[in-house]
Amino acid sequence: MQSTKTMSREEWLAERRKGIGGSDAAAILGMNPYRSPLAVYMDKLGLAPEIPDNEAIRQGRDLEQYVADRFCEATGKKVRRVNRILQHPEYPWMLANIDRDVVGEDAGLECKTTSPYNKTPFDQGDVPAPYYWQCQHYMAVTGAKSWYLAILVHGKAFHTFEISRNDEHINFLIEKCRSFWFDNVLAG
Repeated sequence: MQSTKTMSREEWLAERRKGIGGSDAAAILGMNPYRSPLAVYMDKLGLAPEIPDNEAIRQGRDLEQYVADRFCEATGKKVRRVNRILQHPEYPWMLANIDRDVVGEDAGLECKTTSPYNKTPFDQGDVPAPYYWQCQHYMAVTGAKSWYLAILVHGKAFHTFEISRNDEHINFLIEKCRSFWFDNVLAG
């Protein structure tokens, strides 16, 4: 797909509306406490107001490189930016705007920042459902065998996880997203 390097934010958002992205996956499955399937539907049809840039969104975007750097420092791995929106080879409505590729591995990296008030027990290996399904979505689109997740808990902790590809979950996700896209979004 087209490079995102020179796209304006408006152009980038318009491209994301042309399919189901990783950040839509958990919402479509009803597993995102902050976003509903209706919100995704409204966004894809351009019926909802754009979510305004707030401090949490801005910090997540601004700290993405820092999180990627910390991941490299913690793991010894190298990553590179992917400045384009990827499409599934068989299901072109499945899109992925991944944070990083992991060099020399069949894997990618998702960078997250969260509040110290987030109650997820990351230190016990727990990953929030929206993060898990986003990574499975990216593995579906790219064919990767695993996806790394790096989470910066502001002022408190830094966690890394490796999420293995789960084809049963991916098939479930593809079917739910296909139905959502064709039976709801395209059907209006």
